[in-house]
Amino acid sequence: MANPAFANSPIFSAKAAARVAAAPAIPTAGDLAQQYAQPEATPEQMERMTYEDTIVKTVIGFAILLAGAAIGWFVPILTIPAALIGFVLALVNIFKKKPSPPLVLAYAAVEGIFVGGISMLFSTLFQGIVPMAVFGTFGVVAITLALFASGKVRASKRATKIFLVAMIGYAAFSLVNFGLMAFGVTESMYGLRDVPIPGTSIPLGIPLGILVVLLAAYSLVLDFDGVKRGVEGGAPRIYGWTAAFGIMLTVVWLYLEILRLISFFMPRN
Repeated sequence: MANPAFANSPIFSAKAAARVAAAPAIPTAGDLAQQYAQPEATPEQMERMTYEDTIVKTVIGFAILLAGAAIGWFVPILTIPAALIGFVLALVNIFKKKPSPPLVLAYAAVEGIFVGGISMLFSTLFQGIVPMAVFGTFGVVAITLALFASGKVRASKRATKIFLVAMIGYAAFSLVNFGLMAFGVTESMYGLRDVPIPGTSIPLGIPLGILVVLLAAYSLVLDFDGVKRGVEGGAPRIYGWTAAFGIMLTVVWLYLEILRLISFFMPRN
């Protein structure tokens, strides 16, 4: 008969022996050395954000946006509906906790239709303005990216606070200006932006436009900084879509502001 002391012992019982036999073998020094020699898992294998993957997502978004812009250019009647739907989709993407690739791409398509329609309108009023605005947008984006990559421009708490205050002020101005235009208080296509600065013949829209372009450029810095923090912090890969959405949102805003700013210097057709 089995010794009851051994049979009932949690160490020497048959069940304990079976557990020990089933336990994984203790790795030897050679096994450990081989494991350490293995290459580290890449961010892609760990489903983490990378610069390359974020760039691909951003390029896909802009490709769809350009396709939508072609539709808006040839079917400008879709501009206002696209503006309303794009605004709703932008809010959904902004406040959604987890990014949704279909919603981001849907925003890109609808916003592209809006941009195409607006571009068509400006093109009929100001000959050659769209290519200038496109190149101007590319220039601002390229310069901002180069300065950020070189470390000469970085997002800071103080600058971000100033940016937020300026954005709130600009949003309030835009809302009031839209109300004045909607209710027929001013017949100008730019509303208060066409009002001359006291003592000069310079319309308010020129210095205001320059200021807003600078705000949009700093918004790009915030976007790039967000991508940098996401990659370095090991954010989940799906948040690359959030970065792509943010960059698209800023670049579209920048393009529209440059388009309007250039129009102050051009004669109408």
